[in-house]
Formats: sequence, C-alpha cells, structure tokens
Amino acid sequence: MPFQTRSECDIRRRPWTSAMFALALSFASPALAADEPDLIFRRSTVFKWVSPNDKLATYGVDDPEVEGVACHFTVPEKGGFTGWLGLAEQVSDISLACRQIGPIHFKAKMEQGDDMFRQRRSLFFKKMQIVRGCDAKRNVLVYMVYSDKLIEGSPKNSTSSVPIMPWGASESSVQKCGDFIQ
Repeated sequence: MPFQTRSECDIRRRPWTSAMFALALSFASPALAADEPDLIFRRSTVFKWVSPNDKLATYGVDDPEVEGVACHFTVPEKGGFTGWLGLAEQVSDISLACRQIGPIHFKAKMEQGDDMFRQRRSLFFKKMQIVRGCDAKRNVLVYMVYSDKLIEGSPKNSTSSVPIMPWGASESSVQKCGDFIQ
C-alpha cells in the first residue's frame, strides 16, 4: 500500500467524514449553470466600526447557452462578522439588466425557464437564480432573477429582455429564439 497521510487514513475509517466533506464541497460551489460571475465593483452602504461594511456588489455573467448575451446584476452583501465568514443570510433584493453584446448564436436547444446562473445566498437554504425564456412572437430573450428559500420562497424578482437584433456584417442571419425552444 502506498504511503498515506494520517488524514487520508482517518477519512477511510470514517465513511461519514467523506460524506460530510462531499456535502461541504457541494455548498462551496455557488455557480451551477454559468461560470463564476465577474465582479465589476462594490459600493459600501452601511458603515460598521470593526467588521466589514454592508455593500452593494455589481457582477457580470455571460449566458453559457446563448453567445452574444451578457447580464449584469447587483446584489446586497451583508457585512459584519457573519457576512465576512459567509454565514449571513443575504437579502433577496436583486436587480438585473441583460443586453446583446454581439451576434447571437444559440449553442443548443433549451427549455423555457432554464437556469442560466445560480448562486448560493445563505449557508444552506437560499439561492439566487437567473432563468431564461423566449418570447417567440417578438423574438426576444427574457431573463428573470429571483431568490428562493427552501421553505418560504421570495416574491422579489427582476426581469430584463434582450431583443435579438442584427449585429455587424451578419445582418441577414438573425436567429429566431423560438427555433431553439424544446
């Protein structure tokens, strides 16, 4: 048997340890549908003497299934020691703006209301989701952001729409989002 560290041996002896480790890793990866968002900037909103301030943070994320669309969202971030440690439950006030940033190309078929981006907003039970849909009649992509909680949910949401327009030299090849809905 090759050389093993003490921690490797301990994990093999206690099967619940490896299960807890796997559970912790699942909570550590906040983005499930798209890559990690890019932080654009933060702005302090509530001053705290000793611990970090409460802030508003603006992020950008590209739609992983629709090339040529980017979304920006602003979320409040709790300060204090619980916020600094990642234990604070974040509030559900999230704003959203999505825009066409280049020629639009659909990478695959998609369902109405598919997750475009997902991020954890509390240690266990709350997450923020950006979902995508298609208004086929108007050839417009519609994005909605909302925050949900396992038990009570949240009615707070924001919607942004992206009309699919000609871009640059490819003016004659505008795709129809209705062709890519399953």
